[in-house]
Amino acid sequence: MNNNPNDLTISSLNARIARGELSHEALLEQVLDAAAQPAARHVFTRLYADAALAAARHADAARKAGVELGPLAGLPVSVKDLYDIAGETTMAGSAVCAGEPAATHDAAAVARLRTQGAAIVGKTNMTEFAFSGVGINPHHGTPRNPADTATPRIPGGSSSGAAVSVALGLAVAGLGSDTGGSIRIPAALCGIVGFKSTQSRVPRTGAFELARSLDTVCAMARSVQDCLTVDAAVADAPLAVRRRPLQGMRLAVPRTLMFDDIEPAVAAAFERALQALSKAGAQIVDITLAELAQIATVNAPGGFSPVEAAAVHRERFAAKREGFDARVAARIALGTEVRAADYIAMQDRRRDWIGRLERAIEGFDALVCPTVPIVAPPIAALAEDAAFFKANGLLLRNTFAINLLDGCAFSLPCHAPGELPVGLMLASVRGDDARLAAVALAVEAGLRQA
Repeated sequence: MNNNPNDLTISSLNARIARGELSHEALLEQVLDAAAQPAARHVFTRLYADAALAAARHADAARKAGVELGPLAGLPVSVKDLYDIAGETTMAGSAVCAGEPAATHDAAAVARLRTQGAAIVGKTNMTEFAFSGVGINPHHGTPRNPADTATPRIPGGSSSGAAVSVALGLAVAGLGSDTGGSIRIPAALCGIVGFKSTQSRVPRTGAFELARSLDTVCAMARSVQDCLTVDAAVADAPLAVRRRPLQGMRLAVPRTLMFDDIEPAVAAAFERALQALSKAGAQIVDITLAELAQIATVNAPGGFSPVEAAAVHRERFAAKREGFDARVAARIALGTEVRAADYIAMQDRRRDWIGRLERAIEGFDALVCPTVPIVAPPIAALAEDAAFFKANGLLLRNTFAINLLDGCAFSLPCHAPGELPVGLMLASVRGDDARLAAVALAVEAGLRQA
């Protein structure tokens, strides 16, 4: 899109357009050209070239006429393949949905993006039915992580194409979803920013379900502010964020579970980040947070995602199981074996666990830990099921804790130039999005100045 695609924030693009250096139409033409290049293979499942160009031209005409535009007007935004687009069957990264009825309306979040004038450039690839953190898709291919041009590495999932679209400069933001980490995992592995809001902030109408207890409509972008811009466009109300200095913020580092099996590269990048934040005046406090060791018990038997996915796919699974990604089918099958009484007991345990964990972290501005404990592994290394499921478990472990909490979280890049991307996760309790956003803005600034 320009000579420095890693600096294409919403504000910088709008500034260039305001100065006459670029038009919305020219920007979209660059994006569509780039989307046809080999690096963008498997990123999109569908492109909306004509509609995106029409939105860009409309924004150019409105600006020329003196109309004040919103920040997303005429800018390219990608949409994950699990969101309804009127007139299309929502495939959700699958093959088995072919022939099912087309959506009659856009998903609520998509409709709100259109209202803001965003140029929806295309639907992005994803893990089938959003059911893994790896991002591999046997039906539509796997987008390659742009962070490594020598070795094909996973992008992370399930919002794989969304992350790569942003990392490649094909979109200023990617609307995705987060059930167990599907925004934050690919954001961390691709070196961008992801924001998992409190679940209730954005309506899920028109979003293909994975697990209704956990599914969250949210986005990834190039900066915290860009994520907040998209959140303001799709949420019921924008966040009232009061900026704060990093000086004096109390950040809790939970040492239980979150650092198990951490790779040296992740540990080194994370500890450097903590040192930078401490030097800038943040108070870094190690805590045990023993409640994190109870997640497996709370989420047993089966787990919320398998049980609730089994309900979503009950008829489809019975009729077309052989057409599912075998790894997705295996996880859905787990959910069919859980009794109703056990599922209700899971809900009860979760409510109790949330209350105890919320009380345990009172007084801190945020939890801080690695988003995931590993860097993106090569795609070829996950060919065997044992390696795939081991990596999937590690990728989902830290992020899932915040979904189970119904909390909010950001993933921020914290690696040094030339290193594979590493994400630093900031998290807090449900409804604390505005305060956490202020923390994220301050932490992001502190990391950039280090």
